[in-house]
Amino acid sequence: MGKRKRFLHEYLNAYAPVAQETEGQLVWTEYLKPYVDFMKQDAYGTSYGIIRGTTGSVKNKNKVVIEAHCDEIAWIITNVEKDGMIRVRKHGGSDNMIAPSKSVTIHTHGGDKVNGVFGWPAIHTRAKRKDLGYADHELWVDTGLDSFEAVSKAGVEVGCLITYNTKLEEIGDYYVGRALDNKIGGYIIAEVGRRIHDRSIGLPYDLYIVNAVQEEVGLFGAKKIAKELQADLALVTDVCHNTNTPMMDNAKHGPVVGGMGPSLEYASQNHRGILNMLKEVAKANDIPLQHHVGSYGNDTVAFFLENTPTAILGMPLKYMHTTVEMAHKDDVETCIELYIEFLKALTPEKIDAVSYTHLRAHETGRNL
Repeated sequence: MGKRKRFLHEYLNAYAPVAQETEGQLVWTEYLKPYVDFMKQDAYGTSYGIIRGTTGSVKNKNKVVIEAHCDEIAWIITNVEKDGMIRVRKHGGSDNMIAPSKSVTIHTHGGDKVNGVFGWPAIHTRAKRKDLGYADHELWVDTGLDSFEAVSKAGVEVGCLITYNTKLEEIGDYYVGRALDNKIGGYIIAEVGRRIHDRSIGLPYDLYIVNAVQEEVGLFGAKKIAKELQADLALVTDVCHNTNTPMMDNAKHGPVVGGMGPSLEYASQNHRGILNMLKEVAKANDIPLQHHVGSYGNDTVAFFLENTPTAILGMPLKYMHTTVEMAHKDDVETCIELYIEFLKALTPEKIDAVSYTHLRAHETGRNL
């Protein structure tokens, strides 16, 4: 297994539950470190590498960000009962429906890991119920320890986080596993950094490669770093729905298909000038590109609120927020190369022009 593929598996398999992302961030940081000029990390764990601009004037250099988030959805322990059963609450957008019978890892406050399972009564013993939704308080985790005292001795207590322990697989044309939302984005931006270095691509601005924490509970990592950096342009990658599966409504989510390229998101925070540049670059380089309508709910919002022009490339994903999320291998590679071509085509003049895009459109009566 080559270094790139080994990084992909190690990073996707590393644990990074919301607010406890250290294990995943260490893998990501160690991979990127040789390819950037500086590595930094803030107090809550958002990590970023800086590639200094090497062409053009060294004065008044622009800041350009490419960003993903590293945190994965999880569960948080709310109570340990007398019989040792553990009660939980969602920590991020975990899905109650898929939890029963899943194997999990409990992350203790002391750094140890304890194995467990989401228990569920046998079908023979359950009363039929029309409602297929299970409330948080109806779920429990069983560690195989039969008392409060035994569970506590193992280091398990209120506030500990729980993640699924599924590992990355490759099935057909897809990567499959937990937390591709959005560690596949972290892999993409790290690969962009590596290839820029290995291809000796000079950029006329400083490039910040940012892997942010705590997106799943409120975009908190991105909000902090966007405020700190005050970048001139930010391009985010996250996932969107691959709607080419049963029970998905194209009228609601749009026709996005795995293997047909990353998808441009249209939402209020996505700057039309950047979207147009991405379309132009994709067309010029024969890179496939799709389109979908998004919402006011990913890390682009953090940059938008700091008045940093921003847009997002969506990675088509099947079965989001499950343990079998699926991303097409071609889409991952295409997204990396589109990033690189966009960054190569980006100039200080184009960065400055983005700020005036809407003004020019208003003056000329042209829609962007």
